[in-house]
Amino acid sequence: MRFQNSISRRCRAALLALGLGALVVGVRAESPRVSPNEVLSGLRKFYAKTSRSDGSFLPGIDPDYRGVSDSVYSDLAPVTYAVTIHKSFGWKLPREKQTIQLLLSRQRENGGFFNVAGTVDPNSAEGRVYNTTQGIVALRSLGLRPRYNPLPVFEEILQQDYKTLPAYSTSFFPLAYLAWGQSIPREADRRIRATMVQAADGYLNEHIAATFHAVHYYRLIGEPVPMAAQILERTLRDQKADGSWLLNMPSRDRHATFDAVFTLRQLCHGREACRQAIEKAVHWALTCRNPDGGFGHFPGSSSDADANYFQVGVLVMGGFLKPRTPLPQDARLLSWGHLMPLPE
Repeated sequence: MRFQNSISRRCRAALLALGLGALVVGVRAESPRVSPNEVLSGLRKFYAKTSRSDGSFLPGIDPDYRGVSDSVYSDLAPVTYAVTIHKSFGWKLPREKQTIQLLLSRQRENGGFFNVAGTVDPNSAEGRVYNTTQGIVALRSLGLRPRYNPLPVFEEILQQDYKTLPAYSTSFFPLAYLAWGQSIPREADRRIRATMVQAADGYLNEHIAATFHAVHYYRLIGEPVPMAAQILERTLRDQKADGSWLLNMPSRDRHATFDAVFTLRQLCHGREACRQAIEKAVHWALTCRNPDGGFGHFPGSSSDADANYFQVGVLVMGGFLKPRTPLPQDARLLSWGHLMPLPE
C-alpha cells in the first residue's frame, strides 16, 4: 500500500500505533543518539524481564503479548534468539541451566523438536523443519548436542514434503545438518537447489526473504552464489530512502532489512554503494529501538523477541555493535548468519 504525503495527523498516529509509521511516504525518522553500550544494556534488561523460571522467554515484556512473526509462530523462537544474542556478546543467560533442560525436553525420540505454544502445527512438515532447526542451533550455541539424532526429520521431509515448504525454508537444511556436525548430503542438496529458481534479476519468488535464504544456503555450503551480481544490483535498487527494505505489506517484510543487509554484506566485495546502504540500514534499525530496551520490527512497534534478533543482526553486520572477541565457536551457525564471515 502506498500512502500520500498529505496523510492526516490522525492517520499517522494510527499507523504509529500499529507499528507502520516507517511506511508513511516522506517520513524519515532520525536515528536516535544512543551508544552501543546503551543498546546492549537495554537488551540485557529486556531479557532479564522476559526470562521465565523454566528457562523459556516471553516474546515481550507484557505477559499478555503474544508476539508476531517467529515469536507467535513457535515458542522455541524467543528461546533460540535469546541464546543466539547472549552467545554473540559473551553473556550468560539469566537461567542457563533451565534453558538447556527446556531445549532438551522439547525433542522427541524420533529426533524432532516441537513447540507447545504458537501458530504452527508441530506435526506439520513446516513445523518439524522450523522447530528442529531452531532446537539444534540453540543447543549448538550452548556447546551441546540434542539427545537424539535429529537428521531423520529432514531425511523424511526430503522424500516429498520439502516441495510444499515455504520458499524461505531452503537454508534451514544445510544449517541444521552443519549444526548437527555434518554437511548436507549430495542428494538432499540437489533436491533443495531444484526449488531455488531464480528470475532474470537473480531474485527468488520476487522477494528478498527467499533470495536471502538462497544466499545464506550457498554461503553455508561454501559455494559461489548464482547470479550474485544481479542479486546485488536488485537489492541496492530496492532500498527505501529511510534505509529499510519495507516494500510490501508489513507482515511480509518484517525481516526484509536484515535479509537485505546480509545479502549486501556477503556479495558486495567492499563496494562503497554497499557500505552506504548498510550504514543507512543501521540508522533505520536504531529507530526501531524502544524505551524498554527491546526492538520492534518497525519504528513505533512493540518490542519483540524475534525483532530483537533481526535488528541486532543488522547492527552487528553494520559494525555498530561489536560481538565478543574471540567470536563464539561456529559463529557462522548462530541463527541466520549475522556473524557469517565474508567470502574470501
